[in-house]
This record gives sequence, structure tokens and C-alpha cells, in this order.
Amino acid sequence: MAQHSKLKIKLSIADRVYPLTIKPEQEEGLRKAAKRINGVIKKFEQDYAVRDKQDVLAMSALQFAAEIEQNQLSSSSELKHVELKLEELDEMLKKQLN
Repeated sequence: MAQHSKLKIKLSIADRVYPLTIKPEQEEGLRKAAKRINGVIKKFEQDYAVRDKQDVLAMSALQFAAEIEQNQLSSSSELKHVELKLEELDEMLKKQLN
């Protein structure tokens, strides 16, 4: 049985270091995510003079969750639009074939 290779990395988020054991293919995404989180935290601290890490982490989490929800709503709306168009095409084809 082949042993899956694991990678040990350390990520710094909100001035704390988190050691992680990950699959090598996860590293780039995790590092980018940590960098983005730190950027959002810095922006909240600068724009709103927030110093409490719990507050900036909560606001960052809210921002990311809202982004995900909005993307899912947009995707769902686009999917419904495509489904309607396919149904219209199906009806047109049925009429042409009959």
C-alpha cells in the first residue's frame, strides 16, 4: 500500500501561527487563503480602527461567508435561467419534429 505524502507547514493568521499537516496539493490554496484573510483583517483594522482580534476575525468570517452565499445564489439564478432556455429549446424542437 502506497503511503500518501504529507507536508507540514505553518500558517500565520491574525498574528498567530498554526502548524498544519496537509496534502502537498493543498498548500497553494491554503497559503493564498491565509494571505487573503490577513489582508481582510488588516483592512478592517485600518478602516474601522478595530483592534480586537476576535472582532476582526468575526467580521472577516462574515465577509467570506457572505461572498460564498452570494456566489451560490448567483449560480443558482444562472442555472435556473439556463434550465428555462433549455426547456424553450426543447419545446421548439418538439414543434419542429411534429
